[in-house]
Amino acid sequence: MRGIAGRQTRGLPTGARLLVADNTGAKEAMLINVIGYVGTMRRNPAGGVGDMLKVSIKKGSPSTRRQMFNAIIVRQRRPFRRVDGTWVQFEDNACVITNEKGEVQGSDIKGPVAREAAERWPRIAATAKQII
Repeated sequence: MRGIAGRQTRGLPTGARLLVADNTGAKEAMLINVIGYVGTMRRNPAGGVGDMLKVSIKKGSPSTRRQMFNAIIVRQRRPFRRVDGTWVQFEDNACVITNEKGEVQGSDIKGPVAREAAERWPRIAATAKQII
């Protein structure tokens, strides 16, 4: 898994519900596991902006419901600090459905995308309309 150096505040624990911010037909997803997460004993895996997840689709079109996909977090409500000292917080928790390589399955991303996710995953940066 590629990525940039640095530590992100992990604001989404296992079981969190996320909006799906692309046009794949899914509306709401539940976080099952964070791919590449190495934690400590008895701590639930949690993900932050730019992390790749395994999600289960809870609401959406019948062809996507009750299936598991890989996804990447593009927004989180929990505030996180950037290197320049600014704090960033979004209105909702959102993810984008991808494949194992990080290529977006949809052709459009709704709403803003965090700069950390766009820097880490170039295919998301190419598809996003607004990067904050």
